Amino acid sequence: MAKKIAHSKNFEKVKNYYDNGLWSKERVYNMVTHPASAPWITAEEYEEITGEPKVLPLSRTFLI
Repeated sequence: MAKKIAHSKNFEKVKNYYDNGLWSKERVYNMVTHPASAPWITAEEYEEITGEPKVLPLSRTFLI
């Protein structure tokens, strides 16, 4: 018997938007990082939806 995976409450919504071409990978990526206090989906769900791992952006802090 297959184990059922629990997803975020917005997973199906985001997956549907992406699968139907309404949202780009960038938009789906934003759902992992925004809002910062309560992202819509997890990084693992991003990978499940797009087939690509979520890569964290480089720090924008520069040493002078």
